Formats: sequence, structure tokens, C-alpha cells
Amino acid sequence: MHAVRPLKVEFCGEWYTVEEGAPFTIGRESDLTIDDNPYLHRTFLTLSSEFGLWWLSNVGQLLSATVSDATGSVQAWVAPGAKLPLVFQTVHVMFSAGSTTYDFTVHAEEDFYNTSLTAEPADGGTTILPVTLTTSQRQLVVALAEHVLSQPVAGRATVPTSAEAAGRLGWSMTTFNRKLDNVCEKLDKIGVDGLRGGRGKLATNRRARLVEYAVATRLVSADDLALLDRGADGEAEEARA
Repeated sequence: MHAVRPLKVEFCGEWYTVEEGAPFTIGRESDLTIDDNPYLHRTFLTLSSEFGLWWLSNVGQLLSATVSDATGSVQAWVAPGAKLPLVFQTVHVMFSAGSTTYDFTVHAEEDFYNTSLTAEPADGGTTILPVTLTTSQRQLVVALAEHVLSQPVAGRATVPTSAEAAGRLGWSMTTFNRKLDNVCEKLDKIGVDGLRGGRGKLATNRRARLVEYAVATRLVSADDLALLDRGADGEAEEARA
């Protein structure tokens, strides 16, 4: 079986080389030390070579990771105990521990697949298949993802509390919670894992998971930050529509 080429891992502007052999560990006390966050496992993820491929394994017991390709059109949720083969030249990994969201990028030298945001229908035309959000729903997602989207160098950012995000938008908590429920229900129906839960249950995890999915799949981007300045206008526009 042929040897696999080394991987390059980029985190907070620093680069790490991953060679064949012992697994490369990622966590609170690992080869790649993410942070001293007590909510983060000492070893959370590993990169290892097996069967001629590189694999990302979740060796933690509580946290999950969101993995996407460079375009955001392919996304997977890696739960505790799961492992995923890395078949794209660029892979983004996001996860949350407590109120902080982290992300790093894995670069491969192998001739792996590339992906596209578009699908080709039978008539030869091109269609883009996004999740449709109303203006106020998009405002909510951007308010939660603001710190991730606005950070100058990817690596770590905090996810605001519901009260902080509602205040940022000028909404009442009742309005914010209702719209958060609506967004999570909409994404849950299309198969997005990690968002289901009763009212008030796992609220922090649900917000963090929503941010991970929205940023990883390019559901929102830095271009959407201008929506935050519209405050309650988005809801008013929908009411008039």
C-alpha cells in the first residue's frame, strides 16, 4: 500500500505538519493544543493514516465536530466515537466547547476530489440549492455567528448568549427564542443533526451547533454582517410583505 503524503494543519495562523505514524492529537493537551478551555477534552480529535487514507477521529466523550469541504457544499457531523476519511484537498473543522467556537483547516497534498456549490439538472442548466431563510431568520443566525464571521484570523471566537444576541438585534427575548426555534426546526427537518431539543434544553449547545453549521456550509458569510445594523427592520419588512 502506498505511503500517504503529509497533511498540513492551519490553526490561528500557525502551521503543523502531520506525518504517518502515531496519531496527531488535537485538544486541550495535545500535539495541537487548542486552548486551556476546561470544557475541551485533553484529546478530542486525532488525525491518522489507515488503509491509504487520512482519517479524522473523534476520541472524546461529549463534544462533536462539524467538518466541511472548501466550498461548504459537503458537510458532516462527527460525533463521539466516529471517524471520517478525509477525501478533499481542503477540509474545515469546527467545534464548540462551552461558549467558545474553534476552527482549523486541514490541507492535503493528495489528488483528492473537489466539490461545487452547484448541481447540474437533466436539462443542462445550473441550479444552486441553498436553505431558504427569511430576513429576520438570517439576522438571528448572523447575530449568533458575528464573532466567528468578523474575526481577522480563523481560530477561536465566542458564541453570544441568547440575551446578548437579542440585545444586538433590538429584539425581545420572546421574539428571539421564537425565531431560534423556527430556524432550528427548519434545519432539523432537512436533516441537520444536533439542533433538536425541548424549549430551554441544551440552549448553549444548540446555538453553537447552529453557528457551526451556518458558517461551515456558507449559509451566512461576512457579507451578511450588514444585516445586524437593520435591527428590527427585517421583521417589520416581513410583516408588511
